[in-house]
Amino acid sequence: MHILIIGAAGMIGVKLTNRLIKDRAIGGKAVDKVTLVDVVAPSRPEGAPFAVATEAVDLSEPGAATRLVADRPDVIFHLAAIVSGEAEADFEKGYRINLDGTRYLFEAIRKVGDGYRPRVVFTSSIAVFGAPFPDAIPDEFHHTPLTSYGTQKAIDELLLSDYTRRGFMDGIGIRLPTICVRPGKPNKAASGFFSNIIREPLAGHEAVLPVSEDVRHWHASPRSAVNFLIHAAGIDGAKVGPRRTLSMPGVSATVGEQIEALRKVAGESVVKRIRREPDAVIMKIVEGWPRNFAPVRAPALGFQAEKSFEDIIRIHIEDELGGTWVK
Repeated sequence: MHILIIGAAGMIGVKLTNRLIKDRAIGGKAVDKVTLVDVVAPSRPEGAPFAVATEAVDLSEPGAATRLVADRPDVIFHLAAIVSGEAEADFEKGYRINLDGTRYLFEAIRKVGDGYRPRVVFTSSIAVFGAPFPDAIPDEFHHTPLTSYGTQKAIDELLLSDYTRRGFMDGIGIRLPTICVRPGKPNKAASGFFSNIIREPLAGHEAVLPVSEDVRHWHASPRSAVNFLIHAAGIDGAKVGPRRTLSMPGVSATVGEQIEALRKVAGESVVKRIRREPDAVIMKIVEGWPRNFAPVRAPALGFQAEKSFEDIIRIHIEDELGGTWVK
């Protein structure tokens, strides 16, 4: 099986690659080749039991997608996107990367023809939903995005369903919760503070909190994100039905509950490293974000996530900080 990962240099892409190296298979089928692409060539992983190719590719460039699918990868993970804050700040870049690049990929797959129908796993976002919300957003809730990023992802979801309906590919979209706690350095996502206020204090650094503690949001760990992707790649598409994008399970928590979970896990001295500094721009963006979900379809299909925010913090400690934490 040949796997193509677009956006492979990002945090989730790297973790997905490492998971494939560990598992060596998806859905019981052995992986014999993995192609890793991003706008900057991904690092070649060590110890891979299969062939690995790496390449610098901008999916929004004409002809790039055609080259990527020329040798007919069996599973395509489409993770590439610019994040919410950057898409809002740069309108043209957001649509070029998040919409045009995706449509170029889908068109390239269609034009291969001759029976080629790969499984395409597309990472969408809960940003496709906009306020006002019910207490918990059900699977049937309508798309009303209030950001350019959410609009771009919503359009991509419609394209994914239509190209799958027409038989050009076998697409599965997964609406990721905000992934927390993200390792590494802060990125340009407006949601970055959710991770920053946990990661930085645990590392001994100060973190800035730009919103009030009553802000509620929907979260899952990086470990769960990779599990979602792997499960989506091997799932029976017929069981998904015509609505090809699924809202993933997660944990609904306020910022105050995040901080309290950090206090329980790591102690008051760590929590004191969080500094309140309101940011009107971020607060405005966050106002229109979903707060809680009631997914039924995804859990019924076998997708699972954490049960509490404490679980999410402990997974960060296990996966990124050597597995133990001493207060």
